[in-house]
Amino acid sequence: MTNPVAGATGTSTYTSTNGAPTAKQQTMNSEVFLQLLVTQLRNQDPSSPMDTNEMMAQTTALASMEQLTQLTGLTGESFSLQMRAAASALLGQTVEYVDENKVTRSGTVSSVSFADKVPMVTVNGTAIRLDALLGATTAA
Repeated sequence: MTNPVAGATGTSTYTSTNGAPTAKQQTMNSEVFLQLLVTQLRNQDPSSPMDTNEMMAQTTALASMEQLTQLTGLTGESFSLQMRAAASALLGQTVEYVDENKVTRSGTVSSVSFADKVPMVTVNGTAIRLDALLGATTAA
């Protein structure tokens, strides 16, 4: 059984078969979409069934949404790999960055860490986020 989807925010609450509420959904995912379609089919008027064209359009929309969700995940993974490759390529390079005192500094990248979401490079003993670097040059 499901409770109706609340408002236009996409937030919904589900009740499992044992009656315990499950976690709230923050976005419309394929499960929510499919449950809405099934509920619509169950509650349709037998004397006026759902138009097959409308059902095909909704099924196509579900398939498209699933593919877009998968593509978004792959794009994020690709970006993460590109950042890691860029950070690795900086090893031994001279880079410039702005420190916490707003002073522009430079130094040679001695190590790279992938422990956080954004790679960190170590310059003169200081860990710097990859996206905080101003530029890089090949060490002489």
